[in-house]
Amino acid sequence: MRWFYEDVDAGTNPTKTGLLLLVEISAAPHAEAAMPTSPVIEITYCRLCGWGLRAGWMAQELLTTFAEELGSVTLTPDRTGGVFEVRVDNEVIWSRKERGRFPEIKEIKQLVRDRVAPGRSLGHTDTP
Repeated sequence: MRWFYEDVDAGTNPTKTGLLLLVEISAAPHAEAAMPTSPVIEITYCRLCGWGLRAGWMAQELLTTFAEELGSVTLTPDRTGGVFEVRVDNEVIWSRKERGRFPEIKEIKQLVRDRVAPGRSLGHTDTP
């Protein structure tokens, strides 16, 4: 790891002070420390219905819960209307159209867990 700094000149304005910019540059991660590239979670949501915040919140919850297991979580806006689907490696695990409702975060975490980390406890999320 190395550090470098740059003294950014304040220019011709005598009332402004220079800026010290400190940046950390880290070496490339070791192969064993690299993040996984899969599984990939995709949340497709209806852009017209305004479900982007719900999709973003679910993505954040999944990334927090499965930080070591997931390769990525992708949010995909849909233009056809009424769509809210969650996929793990292209397999639909939740479809609002098929189930008639949005998933509870507990349900999504359990479905994702069953595919990416079977047998892992989700703590209080596993309790009825």
